Amino acid sequence: MPRANDTELHSPQTEAAMFYGLFLRGHSADSLRAEIDVSPKLLDKWMRAREYDEDFRDQLRRLYVYRKRVLAIFDSLVSSTQAQSAWQ
Repeated sequence: MPRANDTELHSPQTEAAMFYGLFLRGHSADSLRAEIDVSPKLLDKWMRAREYDEDFRDQLRRLYVYRKRVLAIFDSLVSSTQAQSAWQ
C-alpha cells in the first residue's frame, strides 16, 4: 500500500511535462534543469543534518531519485525537440 507521502508527488512524466511546457514557452533549458535537479552535494548535506530522522532521510532519498527521473525525462523531451528542429 502506498504511503501518504508517495501519493503527494505527480508522476515523473507529469512533472517533466510541466517543465517541458515552460521550455516550449521560451524558458531556458538550463535554468529549468537547475530548477529540477538536486545535486549530490545538496543531498549529502541533507543526509548529514542531525535534526532529520531516518524516515525523513528516506523521503529525501526518494525525492532525489524522483527529481533525477524528472530531469532525465525532461532532457529526453528537450533533446527530441532540438533534434527535430535540426532536421527541419
